[in-house]
Amino acid sequence: MQAPVAAFTGKVSNSELSIKMLHRFFSSSRRPFSSLSEAEILALAISSEEDDEHIYLNYADGLRQQFPDSAKIFETMAEEEQRHRARLIDMYRKRFGEHIPLIRREHVRGFYERKPDWLVRPLGIDHVRQEATRMEEQAARFYRMAAKQTCDAETRKLLGDLAAEESAHEQTAERLQQHYAPQSVQEQEREEQRKQTLLTWIQPGLAGLMDGSVSTLAPIFAAAFATHNTWQTFLIGLSASLGAGISMGFTEAVHDDGKLSGRGSPLKRGLANGIMTTLGGLGHTLPYLIPDFKIATALAFLIVFVELWAIAFIQNRYMDTPFFRATLQVVLGGALVLATGILIGGA
Repeated sequence: MQAPVAAFTGKVSNSELSIKMLHRFFSSSRRPFSSLSEAEILALAISSEEDDEHIYLNYADGLRQQFPDSAKIFETMAEEEQRHRARLIDMYRKRFGEHIPLIRREHVRGFYERKPDWLVRPLGIDHVRQEATRMEEQAARFYRMAAKQTCDAETRKLLGDLAAEESAHEQTAERLQQHYAPQSVQEQEREEQRKQTLLTWIQPGLAGLMDGSVSTLAPIFAAAFATHNTWQTFLIGLSASLGAGISMGFTEAVHDDGKLSGRGSPLKRGLANGIMTTLGGLGHTLPYLIPDFKIATALAFLIVFVELWAIAFIQNRYMDTPFFRATLQVVLGGALVLATGILIGGA
């Protein structure tokens, strides 16, 4: 009588509950591609072409201000996706009527997905071109699989034609590049992108690293040689690093909105500056977590040496500063600040 009573009262045993939970966890509402009917395959192709058209238009919109020639390429590719969609809709109407079921990529198990990189600003021109090539390859693969799963001759021919056209889009994109964005234009666009990265990320980050690495030397080493207490030195270094990072980052973000100067997002510049300022100070602060003063100070000196040479390398690599001049400026300036802190702390 226990089983009927349990069923009547709605009680479920622990084993039954576990089975239900595992079934719910492993089951998926996504359909396998092999289970789709021909009508659903056409509906999926229509929605996919519509999505790709919108992605290309978003790429064009994101590139138009900086790279107008490349934006025209993606506008033309969006028009091609629109023509594909129209042909698929005509075939669907002819065979199945006016109502097109809603089925999208995310409804099909194992189907390729599009990462929303078109929402990122600024768009990387080379990344966008590579992504467009990948999109066309995936679309061609989908149409080949769809054609194999279709029995209707006319539909199969359409899907095969679209697979061939998607495969040929790479050549089409190359022709469009030659027309709208020849090699000289592409090199100019890459240079513009490099300059924008330099102004938005590298320059503020380098300024922060220099400030954090050099300006915190005096208070940290003054505290170290005045107290010979590693924990107190660590606390002073931590507060100086965090305070400098907040101050530098906030100043960078609010003093220039980037519109007239072309330096890009103030939030990105502020984050780059503030984070690198903090890291620059923490580099030679963290060794003072070591209780032994001599070991901690020796390690801090080593880290300072590495920091200063890293700054000189970045200046030479990205700011086109001659390496000897960059080394002289950074090492000499850092050495003066370090000596100041040691002299004050030892007084």
